Amino acid sequence: MTPPELVHIAMMQARIGDDQFLIPNGPMGSRLIAEVIDVVIEGERLNARMVGKSCADWATVGPDGSYAALDVRVTLKTDDDVILYCEYGGRLDFASSRAVTSPLFQCGDEKYDWLNRIQVIGDGIYDESTQILTYQLYEVRPMQATA
Repeated sequence: MTPPELVHIAMMQARIGDDQFLIPNGPMGSRLIAEVIDVVIEGERLNARMVGKSCADWATVGPDGSYAALDVRVTLKTDDDVILYCEYGGRLDFASSRAVTSPLFQCGDEKYDWLNRIQVIGDGIYDESTQILTYQLYEVRPMQATA
């Protein structure tokens, strides 16, 4: 069986704000809420920037505190003024600062309908000194059927 192909879409940078809130030992685990103050996506296939102020990560921290399950939502505007919605889950390893995510985009504009039809993965690293999480975003293209 041939593995899926990964096709690069863009680089995404998310700047995390200073305000972070921990809600320990809730019914779903400990929540770490981190405001995201800016998101920029730059690439050959997609260029967009966060609009509004409603972006955050409502992460659930693992029982041993070494990782988190991400839960992010963001509204974006493309460089040609089209609004996109993006949400993603994934995992962040605190020891390595590595994150792997699975963004899903939604858009009603025909030009960006291709985003509605694909699965994206993000491979990222968090730089604590700048508070920027930098991802490379890839389209996952399923393996080709063989005759």
